[in-house]
This record gives sequence, C-alpha cells and structure tokens, in this order.
Amino acid sequence: MPHLRRLFLAVLAVLALTFVASSAPAAADDLPATIPLSQIKPGMKGVAYTIYQGDQVEPINLVVLGVMRNALGPKQDVILVKLLGEKAAQSGVVAGMSGSPVYFDGKLAGALSLKLGTFTKEAIGGVTPIASMLQVEKESLVKSPAAETVPGKVRQDNVAARVPLSFDCTQFTAAGNGQYLVPIETPLITSGIYPQALSQFQKQFSSWGVSAMAGGTAPSSPTDANLKPGDMVGIDLIRGDFSIASGCTVTTIIGNQILACGHPLFGFGSVDWPISRAHVIMTLASAMASTKIMTTGGVIGTLTQDRRTAIMGKLGPAPPMIPMEVDLQTPAGVQNFHLQVIESRQLTPILVALAAYNSIVGTPAYGEGSTLQLNGSIQIKGHTPVKMDDLFAPTDVPIPSGMMVALAVEGAFSRIYSNPYERPDIEGIHLHVTTLQERRSARIENAWVGKSEVHPGETLDVKVLLRPYRGAPVVREIPVRIPEEVTRGKLQLMVSDANWVNRNLEIVTASSDGQLPGLEELIRLVNRTRQNDRLYATLLQPTPTLLVEDKELPNAPVSEINILNQHQNPGDTRLLWQSTAGEWSVEMHQVISGEHSLTITVK
Repeated sequence: MPHLRRLFLAVLAVLALTFVASSAPAAADDLPATIPLSQIKPGMKGVAYTIYQGDQVEPINLVVLGVMRNALGPKQDVILVKLLGEKAAQSGVVAGMSGSPVYFDGKLAGALSLKLGTFTKEAIGGVTPIASMLQVEKESLVKSPAAETVPGKVRQDNVAARVPLSFDCTQFTAAGNGQYLVPIETPLITSGIYPQALSQFQKQFSSWGVSAMAGGTAPSSPTDANLKPGDMVGIDLIRGDFSIASGCTVTTIIGNQILACGHPLFGFGSVDWPISRAHVIMTLASAMASTKIMTTGGVIGTLTQDRRTAIMGKLGPAPPMIPMEVDLQTPAGVQNFHLQVIESRQLTPILVALAAYNSIVGTPAYGEGSTLQLNGSIQIKGHTPVKMDDLFAPTDVPIPSGMMVALAVEGAFSRIYSNPYERPDIEGIHLHVTTLQERRSARIENAWVGKSEVHPGETLDVKVLLRPYRGAPVVREIPVRIPEEVTRGKLQLMVSDANWVNRNLEIVTASSDGQLPGLEELIRLVNRTRQNDRLYATLLQPTPTLLVEDKELPNAPVSEINILNQHQNPGDTRLLWQSTAGEWSVEMHQVISGEHSLTITVK
C-alpha cells in the first residue's frame, strides 16, 4: 500500500505547515500597507488620525511641504507637513498627538511626532517615517547595557541629586526657541497630585519633554485592549490612590505589538512599564501650546522599548511595580495612601520622592510651619531593611519641611536602588510621617567643659548652650567618657549636629564608591546615618583611620598603611587622616543645627 503511505505523509506535511503558520508570531501578514519615504513628494495630500474628544478617532487632512533629510541627525529623516481644516487651524499641533498615524493613498507613512515653532499661525508638524519606527523592533534585539554597574568601576553621586538626563532627551529639548523641529509635548496625566507637589518637580519633568497637567482616571473596561490606530494609550508611572501617566497616540498594531509616539518618552531604551488605555476628555486650544486633557483606564499591556523613533509595547499582562505605602498621622487622625511605582533606575527615585511629598501636603493639618517625624523602611528581598528615621523642622531656607522628608527618602532610596553591586528586589516602601504643629528646632550657640585636662577613663561633662526657635536658651549636658586606649596629647572634641558627623566622617560617602563587598554592607552604612534630632559629641585624634568595607579601623598603624600603598588598587579600603576616639549623643526631640569645637588635653 505505498500510495496510502504517501497520501498519509502528505496529509501530515499539510497539517504541520498549517500548525506552523498558525503558531508563528505576527509578521508580514500583520504589517499594514506602507509607503516608502522615496515616494513622498511635496504637494501630496494625506490624512492623519487622532482623537480630539472621547474615543472618537477623527481624520485630519494634511499636505506634504517636503522631506527633510537628516533633520534630526544622520539618517533621521522627517516628512514636513501642514495640517489642514478648522480644528487644525484652531488648535495647531496638539500635545498628545504624538504617534497619530499618517496615510497617503491608504498606505501608512509614519507618525505625526514633531512640531515646528511656537505661536505660529500655521499647524506645521513633522512625521517620523514608518521605516524608522519599525527599526525599534530590530533595536530591541540588541541587548541594552545592564542597569547595574561594575563594582569599583563607576562612582555614584552621594547626594539626593536629580538624576541626569539621557543624551537623547537633552539634545531634543535643548533645540532652540521654536527654530527647530522638536518632539510634540507628551502630556503627563496626573490624578490626585497637588499643584504644590507638581511645582517642586516640574523642572525635572519638563526637561524630559513632558508637560504635567491635571487629568483623571477612568474605570477599566473589558474593551480597553481593543485598540486601533489613532487611539490613546497611557504609560503608567505611578498607580494607586493618586497616579501619574504619560499619554501617546497609537500609530499601528502588529499582532500584539503596539508602536506609538514616533519619538521617545525619555529615551531609556529597554523598559518594563505598564500600558493603560487612555481617553480624551477634551482638547484645550492655546496659542502657545494646545494639549489633550486625558484620563487613564485599565492596564492593557507592557511597554518594552523607549527608543529614538518610537515606543513599543505588547498587549497582555502588566509588569510588576514597586508597592509603596505612606501613612500620614495628624491630630485629626491617620491617612493611608497605597501606591505602585514603576521600576526605572532614572525615574523611580524621583517618583518615590514625589509620592512622599504629595502624600504629606495632601492634608489640611500640614502647614509650612510643621515639624515632621519620619519613620520608614525599604524592604529588600534577601537583605536587611533600610531604615529611614529622622526629624525635619522648617528653616529660614525656602524649602518646605515636607520636601526635606521627600529628599531624605529619595536620597536613601537612590543609594540603594542605584547601587553598583546588584539589582535590588524592592518588596515595598513603607513611610509613616507624623505632623507636629510647632517648629521644633534649636541651634548650638556655645559649648564648654569644666576642665581642659583629663585622663583616660575619666568622664567629662560637656555643657552645650542651645537656642531653641523663639525660646529661651537652655543648657544640655553630654557625658563623655574618655576611652582608655585614646591617644595622649591635644585632641579635638566636636559638639555638632548630625549633618556635620555624616559629612566629615565620610561614613556614608564611602558607601557610594563601589568599594564594598556588596549591597548588604551598603545597607549597613546607610542605616548608620546620624539623625537630626540628636546632639552629638565626637572625640577626634590626629591618627589615621582605615575604612575597610563597612568597618572603621581607627589608629591604623603605619605598617598597614604602607602595605596598602604598595597595592595599586586597594579596592574596598579608604584612608582618613583623623580617627574617631569616641562618639556620644543624646536625644533632643528637636532638630539640632550648628557645631562648636573644643580642645582637650589627655594626660
């Protein structure tokens, strides 16, 4: 029966081909018909699709003014177009239009993504060619540099500093004064964010090319994932009791993949952020900058790429986010905020700080004269929790005490999250902030001791004159017991606040140099940060101290120092030219500032 065997094999072959075709990822068959850039000519009439209100995608007629070769850089071509019609004349190129698909003769040419000029009388825009947008998928196959740095190779900043901008963003946003093509602003949709919170962080977001504005959230719907070109999507940065998301227009859907924007959001390359459905409440026309007022709904997928010519994501489940809880205790009770924040080495520290500050200023019990008590922790899988306990009082510097708390949280979180040792698995951020109505602060005005000559083992009573805010001077004592092994001779006794100790003893500074064995040692150093509400006395002697990993070795002998000098890369060791013979502190229940130096002689 050879013919039956051949027939059976043929049927199997057909079934196998059918299975391969049905199970293969979306490819050429899912690609929309496109028109190459070489066929685009001045005077061609086309149409773009976008939303002005609701979920209704509308056509906008346009005409090609020309093709600008290398407009944004080598091989970064742009189609320059003029939008036509009454709405275009009234609103111009609108923030949120980025990604609006542009067609000629029914073929996709690219995405409206750029604008030219401010206060212009005509709606002039730039179109990113579809061929450039499709390159994003190829770029995504190239492995991005790891977020973690190599220990000992890269120095991290030891301040709660603003994260530097990516090169792509700065070169886009620095293009000058409406004379160049720049990306259409991406609306930063905020819901539940107070204006005073936005004002503190507006500079960072605007420098990234996003403009913050009031928005809202909408209930999720089973049809949220049913997207078509011209629909709106949101890229969620913070979700929960208040939210922040950026909005873009969908250019095309290929299988379960979405291409949108036609320019980068932030230019971070490979990312892992939630995508939600977005809706347009209205389009606000403005001679300076028209924008879409938007809301975001249910999560519909994951953004995977944030590249120069487009953002790309896939429909489906959302990626994990960092849980964050903030409890604000006031005389009226406790307010609880439950949030989720994206994971991004560049953005997450700022978003955590914004979330903390917004939670604090969101109660009538908070005022600029309030003192704030912070008790917080960062939970990291497999590691000791990071402690954030401190007191913050208003000062004469125009920085709200709530912002001081936010910066302290940002600083601790940034040191851990941007560490050069390993990628931390953040399980949660928990902050408890208590508002105290009065301004609890005092300044060190003077300090003295009963005698200037002491012996090892003797206890010295250090008296400190403190001037409370709008209060009578008070004297506090710090008992200082001179260690038995202290160096003889003249020593410096520094009476100070926490800031002086943290800054001058370089304990936390050493944690940022990539010279520790790992993340656990870094956490230990961060947890040793001194607190603002304590008064410190530090006995210093003129002998070297070795900082080995997370340990202090005072009175280092010359032999050890010489051995280190013979090594070209001592690695996890630092040398200070003073040693701490002892440190004492007393709790003050108020923020202490200032310092005073005393000289004592040890016999």
